Formats: sequence, C-alpha cells, structure tokens
Amino acid sequence: MIKSMTGYGASSFEHDGRTITVEVRSLNSKFIDTLLKIPRQFAFRELEIKALAVEILQRGKVSISIEVENATAQAKSVINEELFLQYYGSLKSLREKAGEDNADIFHLALQMPEVIGHAVEGEDDKNWHQVKKAILEALLACDTFRKAEGEALNPAIIENIDKIKRSLVEIGSLDPSRVEGIMKRIEGNLQQYISKGEIDKNRFEQEAIYFLEKLDINEEKTRLKNHLDYFLSAMDSDVSQGKKLGFITQEIGREINTIGSKANDSKIQHLIVEMKEELEKIREQLLNIL
Repeated sequence: MIKSMTGYGASSFEHDGRTITVEVRSLNSKFIDTLLKIPRQFAFRELEIKALAVEILQRGKVSISIEVENATAQAKSVINEELFLQYYGSLKSLREKAGEDNADIFHLALQMPEVIGHAVEGEDDKNWHQVKKAILEALLACDTFRKAEGEALNPAIIENIDKIKRSLVEIGSLDPSRVEGIMKRIEGNLQQYISKGEIDKNRFEQEAIYFLEKLDINEEKTRLKNHLDYFLSAMDSDVSQGKKLGFITQEIGREINTIGSKANDSKIQHLIVEMKEELEKIREQLLNIL
C-alpha cells in the first residue's frame, strides 16, 4: 500500500448555537510541518493538536484550521484591561513627547488590537473534548483521502516497473549477440594490424575473456531484477514506505547506469534510455508518497 501526502479532511459540530469547523489540508514535505490557524481560546492546546497530526499523518506540510461561527448571546465582549493600560500608557507618553493636547488616547487605546475581544462561556474540558473529537475526525478524513490518492497512483507506478522489467528481459535476449559481436570486433581489429598466423590463439582467448569479464552484465541484470521485485514487495506493505521506495529507486538507477556503461551496444543503450525514462516517472511520483 502506498499513501499520498496530498489530502483534505473536515469535520464540524454545533454547540450552544455555535458551529465549530475543523479543516485539515496536507501537501508533500520531507518532514512533518504543522501550521495552525485556531481561536485564541484553544491556543494553549497547540502542542496537543500538533501531536495528533504527527500521530495520524506522520509526514507532510499540514495546515489545521478551527473556526467558530454564529456566536450567540453567550459570547460577550470583554476588555483586556492589562493590554488596554499598556497601550494607554504608550500613547500618553507619545502625546506628551509630541506636545499634543487634543489626542483622544482613551478611544485610541480601546481600538488597538486584541483590547476588545470575546469570551465564550463554557469553553471547559467538555467542550475541548468535542473539539478534539472533531480534529481527530478531520485528520482521519485527511488520512483516508491520502489512501485514496495512493491507490490512484499505484497502477501507474506498477506499470512503470513492469516496463523496466520488460526492457530488462529484452536486454537479456540481446546479450549473447552483444558478446559475439564484441569478440568479432576485437578479432577484426587485430587482423588489421597483425596477420592471422602471428596471433597467439591462447593469448588472444585470455585477453578476450578478461575483456569480456569487464563488460559482463549478468550480475547487474540479476541485481536489477531483485531490486524491481523488492520495490513491488515494499509497495504491498501494510504501511506506506515512501522513503524506503526512494532508497530502492536509487539502487535501481545505479544498476541501470552500470548496465548502460558496460553494455557497449547501441540496441541495449536504447533500452537503457527507456528504462531511465520510466524510472524518472517513478521518482516524480515518489516525491508525493508518504
């Protein structure tokens, strides 16, 4: 199973004439990065909310917003006296320094940010329990969205792997003729400069074997097949393993490059290019896999 890091979830409930809505959005990121947009009365719950996000979503750029709408008469205006006095003192000092007598600093101080706010009655542990439940529902909905996105990506990635496998099989079928062609080229090049009777057959075979061993790609083909099978096995895991798939992809790319550098054959090089193209498509998809 693979899971996308792109997701959305929402939950809401009504309480005392107010509607509280929680929305969760997530995008891809190497680490967990949580951005909260919440009312002040829930500010002290910030760490708890972030812990829930880490537990359920694990990784990604996560945005969580909590909105309280349709406040009834139970929400009453209050004045932050301490903040008001701070603003008032600062404005009074500025007025004296500026020599201004007519400034209405009282009303100015009342209009400063967060001096007049709303205290919502009943924001006790019971209400937080309801809010926390809504947050959990939104996070789980986002996680479900991610699973659906992952399921949509799954067939495309499997097809990319299958194409690499088919190219690998074709390389295997071309390998014997490649070796034969290399031998003929070596022998032909020798005959241009040395007469056939002067060639030491045993020495030639020794040198040819040494050269062919350097160009042998059987081990690389075997390792590449194993990496491809391991990749598919990791995709079938019960949990999404985006980072692990990324590491396996690096190994796949390493074997493809080695085969390409050792093959010394134009037909195989064409297949190598196709394999690299499919691998790059996988890499792009993995950027958004959890």
